[in-house]
Amino acid sequence: MKASAQVVVIGGGVVGASVLYHLTELGWTDVVLVERKELTAGSTWHAAGGMHTLNGDPNVAKLQQYTVNLYREIEKRSGQDCGIHMPGGLMLADDRERMDWLRMAQARGRYLGMDMEIISAAEAKEMFPLLAEQHFIGALFDPAEGHVDPTGVTQAYAICAREAGAEIYQHTWVSDLRQRPDGTWDVITDSGEIHAEHIVNAGGLWAREVGRMIGLELPVLAMEHMYLITEDMDEVAEYNAATGHELPMGLDFAGENYIRQERGGILLGTYEQACVPWSPREAPWTFDKQLLAPDLDRIAPSLEIAFKHYPALADAGIKNVINGPFTFAPDGNPLVGPVPGLRNCWVACAVMAGFSQGGGVGLTLARWMVDGDPGEDIWAMDVARYGTWASLAYTNAKVRENYSRRFRITFPNEELPAGRPLHTTPVYDRLTAHNAVWGAGYGLEHPLWFQRPGEEPREDVTFRRSNAFPVVADECATVRERVGLTECSNFAKYRVTGAGSAEWLQRLFTNRLPRVGRINLTAALDPGGHIVGEFSVARVGTDDFFLFGSQIAEAHHSRWFRGHLADGVRFDVLALSLVGLSLAGPGARDVLQSVTDTSLATEDYPFMTFRRIDVGMIPAYVGRMTYTGDLGYEIWVAPEYQRALFDLLWQAGQPYGVGLFGFRALMSLRMEKMFGTWFREYRPIYTPVQARMHRSLKLDHDFIGRAAVEAELARGPARTLGYFDITPDPAEPADVVGDEPIWHGGTVVGWVTSGAYAHYSGRSLAFGYVPSELAVPGAMFEVEIIGQRRPARLLAEPVLDPAGQRMRA
Repeated sequence: MKASAQVVVIGGGVVGASVLYHLTELGWTDVVLVERKELTAGSTWHAAGGMHTLNGDPNVAKLQQYTVNLYREIEKRSGQDCGIHMPGGLMLADDRERMDWLRMAQARGRYLGMDMEIISAAEAKEMFPLLAEQHFIGALFDPAEGHVDPTGVTQAYAICAREAGAEIYQHTWVSDLRQRPDGTWDVITDSGEIHAEHIVNAGGLWAREVGRMIGLELPVLAMEHMYLITEDMDEVAEYNAATGHELPMGLDFAGENYIRQERGGILLGTYEQACVPWSPREAPWTFDKQLLAPDLDRIAPSLEIAFKHYPALADAGIKNVINGPFTFAPDGNPLVGPVPGLRNCWVACAVMAGFSQGGGVGLTLARWMVDGDPGEDIWAMDVARYGTWASLAYTNAKVRENYSRRFRITFPNEELPAGRPLHTTPVYDRLTAHNAVWGAGYGLEHPLWFQRPGEEPREDVTFRRSNAFPVVADECATVRERVGLTECSNFAKYRVTGAGSAEWLQRLFTNRLPRVGRINLTAALDPGGHIVGEFSVARVGTDDFFLFGSQIAEAHHSRWFRGHLADGVRFDVLALSLVGLSLAGPGARDVLQSVTDTSLATEDYPFMTFRRIDVGMIPAYVGRMTYTGDLGYEIWVAPEYQRALFDLLWQAGQPYGVGLFGFRALMSLRMEKMFGTWFREYRPIYTPVQARMHRSLKLDHDFIGRAAVEAELARGPARTLGYFDITPDPAEPADVVGDEPIWHGGTVVGWVTSGAYAHYSGRSLAFGYVPSELAVPGAMFEVEIIGQRRPARLLAEPVLDPAGQRMRA
């Protein structure tokens, strides 16, 4: 065994093997993989091996496309049979909502080049004669679905990696990991020690235990999963003989099962409601290539539906029942990337769909390690999307929920209940008393909207307009016409202090730093000129700054800032040590002025001012800005003052008609003001030039990514963020939710990033990226909403107050 290596990959499942292979592809050949038992031991060997390209996140879907297309290449190069079968797949819908979801899935795939077809139940029956047509109303056929041999794929990765110089040590157990002062690692095994510059935790079922070796509690949990294989069936043989190919794969939403041909029989798997975690506290090191005891009673309800939907199965003999564990993160997506706060420590785990996603996970992690950037927008898989609040108990609750909902629709306005409430601010009870309908982001509860008194605070889930629609309209009117009060604690908050802080931040940010007592907006970029983040920067001293950003990216952005930290500079994550309330609307100044002695007149407290003042008896930092685009203030206080602040502002606002508003109203208000947002309009696949962030770009100083920005400005961006006014279907109006394709001239030319109904302006609005040569004000496009292409006109300016006079009043 080598005494040292550039990288040690821990875990020999399909994901670890993929990481090893992709590192060698990028030129890092001094790499080793250590596996406690044998390659595929754990969950890989007993996987059903299904693969598909469709995913709710188009960026993940793109990586799944890459994975599926990679198998032919590694099979050819390695000489290892990967058992590739590509019969295509059917996603079967039994009701209108599921059919709508399929239409939306088909639309999302359009701009990724996926050739998927909506078909009738009768056509699905022709393709898959085993199904009972009367139980379905339609289906989506994807020709790029299939299955592979799990062992063959893993061995193919390993063979290719070995041929490039990598080494693989089987029957080598990693028992400890120790980091040296220089950031390198000692990997302690039962066969000796390896000194490594980098380590990758691809431990699969034991990823959590490997993480604990370095004091890390990863949000990952293994679940028992069952599928059965039937004896050979005459129906299968007849189909094969008649068509010359195998049956397509099937996914049945109503039955919560998946089905495919396995040799001369059928493989049927289910994600049952009565799900069971495997070793929820600690995975045993003694577990090997083992299976768990079958429990057909547990999956009996799903089997009963399957036998109705596929009647021939009821008479087929069961040859084998596979029950084995495999891992989930709380949202079902992988955990990939550099571990925040630990140098040269990487993870690639919780890859539940290993044969759909394993190649993409290996590719992006290898790029991240070698090039310093994953090369794709993998936010949905970034390990930094979770903070320390994702505890063992939280993970257990959310993974159970996710598993049991594997084949259920999660509507765009649906808030899932498991693991909640977890984080709440001091005014949670105050807002609950006002009938708040709650949502959660990054573990924190925040009010979505406020149900009318006496009515149940519940939202009807839908792809269209819900019972919240008229209430949110009233909240928007309150802000635009009088004064609205809302909580704004669900921002990420940071403080940067210490000698040299201003110089350090200026090198990171595209905009000039504000003067003391002022606030401005800026972007941070990577060397390629892509958007790392978008922040409000408030300056309270020469070297004293508050930064405000997207809460869901708190760990993500913290990792980036700390990765660039300069000597003498202190970077603190404030989290809930700083909480806030926001007043917005034409009466906002009057309300706040009534409880402070500080003059808020525009000449004394102009737009984008940020100062420490007293509000009543409460010490606060007050910024004159809001995301509503109206006159307003964000008031930041220590948590022990928030309840008193709420009571004070609520009482002071009564003469001015104050009302509460929530996140839904805020999104509506920001759309009519043409305000973009992180994670949607601003993501690492976009540049500030494409995103039209020119006001935050100042080329009078050096910053990371400046050369790339200047080069793009000189040649012009290939695509541009557009702002669209959409004409909804008058019979069944629906607004965009994100990722809808944008059509022009009968061709898909772009995609929607986000949108909402702008209640006060009475317009259905959307943001989306289109080729720059088409981004002409007044140009007509179409946006596909639930299978309908609706007219969309490109706007040049906000539909409300384009000059920004309201917020500067």
